[in-house]
Amino acid sequence: MKKTIAAIALCCAAAITLSACGGGDNRENNSVEALVEKYEYQWEDTSAPIVNELGAQELSFHIYSSKNATAKDYNDMDIMQMLYEDTNVFVDWENVSESVYAEQKNLIFGNSNNRPDAVYHAGMSASEIIRYASRNVLLPISDYLEYMPNFSRILEERPDIRQQITNVEDGKIYALPRVEEMGLLQNPNLLFINKNWTVAAIEAGAVSGLSAADVQDGLQLTAAQMEDLLTYFRDHDMNGNGSNDERPMTFVYNNWQGNQCDLYGMFGLNDNTDHRVIVDGKVTYTVLDDRFKEATQFINGWVEEGLIDEVSFEQTQDNFLANGKGTELYGAFYWWESETVVSNPENYVVCRPLVGPDGDQTVCVSNNPEISTGELIIFADTPNVEVLLTYFDRYYDPLISAQINYGPIGIVYEEELDENGMLVQKELPEDKTADELRLENAPLGICYLSDYAWENVVHMEPRARLRLERLEAYATPYVPENVTPVPNLQFTQAELNTLTTYETNIFNYINQHLIDWLRNGLTDGDWEAFKTELQSTRVGLGAVQEVYQAAYDRYAAQN
Repeated sequence: MKKTIAAIALCCAAAITLSACGGGDNRENNSVEALVEKYEYQWEDTSAPIVNELGAQELSFHIYSSKNATAKDYNDMDIMQMLYEDTNVFVDWENVSESVYAEQKNLIFGNSNNRPDAVYHAGMSASEIIRYASRNVLLPISDYLEYMPNFSRILEERPDIRQQITNVEDGKIYALPRVEEMGLLQNPNLLFINKNWTVAAIEAGAVSGLSAADVQDGLQLTAAQMEDLLTYFRDHDMNGNGSNDERPMTFVYNNWQGNQCDLYGMFGLNDNTDHRVIVDGKVTYTVLDDRFKEATQFINGWVEEGLIDEVSFEQTQDNFLANGKGTELYGAFYWWESETVVSNPENYVVCRPLVGPDGDQTVCVSNNPEISTGELIIFADTPNVEVLLTYFDRYYDPLISAQINYGPIGIVYEEELDENGMLVQKELPEDKTADELRLENAPLGICYLSDYAWENVVHMEPRARLRLERLEAYATPYVPENVTPVPNLQFTQAELNTLTTYETNIFNYINQHLIDWLRNGLTDGDWEAFKTELQSTRVGLGAVQEVYQAAYDRYAAQN
């Protein structure tokens, strides 16, 4: 019966799409009372159908979404078909590439006569949400929380999440978040070094204070020892191929992971690619600290000596990963795991943060959030929004969240749960990697995977567990308690205007100077001129810092 209804609904949805989308069609917008009476709409029992068979036949929603190129059409994904079977809510997905969505985004939001009911993977910024909310384009989701028991419970238990998604201008929520909390993103770098090359340098007497027995996971090196090792890697044919192709140290400059920022930890700075962290409750810019100059001068010395590969400042993430395979080229590199980077990960050990010339030892604190705030929006003129919101509320059930995020039971997970009632991953097909299987079968997007899910519903992927174990051993203990990332912050329209005026130019100004200094060096005069200009009214770092501080103070006051 369901298959027949789905086919009918799909034909109807296709016809709607050809003529007009979402609010532009002539579907009836039923009251909640009418939905209950006619379609037996219910939202309280999160394991029961949301509407009856008639609702499955007569109600449909057109959702627009970008998707990964390797993913199946969402209409064909097992998890989406399972959700339809369980809820009776029919969704017609329109999938496009990420580039097409970027091109069409403004057109979709600006054309009230021809747009979908909702946008999944919406990628809405705080400024976009304020702009479209003020024009009554977006549905105020927080007005309908009574129809979303899973999501409402999350907001009650996690006021910090509510704070990060609430529009400051009117106190309403206009977008649904994606929450995947593993404790990984705060520290996006680990330092790996080639074990065999390091032992060879030690046995050759090239470095003091180390024995071959020290070369294991958790190896601690001073800046001087690392310099001696990198020099040895540079000057010897470590891979034995007769070519001077070794790269003593490499990273991907300003990448979201595996970047240069941990090198600044040798000087006591918890830097990141934004150069912005919270220290003792204050929004702090690392580029205003004189230690940043000292660190940059020191790192530049390694670059000029050929200890840091110049390609580090030009290569993409894909180039970095591709060049790590095959013949061993990397002496030391930053990434989350050696297993992703090199063909022989067993030849590399993970190090503790480098100890700087003055004994400082700390790491990068990234502002990459584990809560993505603008993942799904619904347009204000969408008919029967209560039903659609109850449907999306199911995504926040941890069992559904796991399948949304990793793939469905039957393909990624076994049909039977383990003895603890948790999902069990199936053996990988011979022709698929874990990433390939996931991207093909999981829509990703809105979900809630936090401590409860990891302890009671689904095991972390082996790769994620390995990352977490290494970070807990060799990264997070080296972050001071008074230093935290900048959380998702909500801004007023006036504050957003300030950020729009200055922030992009500030980032470009910093990056233009930093990449030049790391490669070519800087003088004390360069540094003083840089700091003066950065805080001038023309560049505007002071104004931006005030905006972030005001937004952070509001956030901290409610958490």
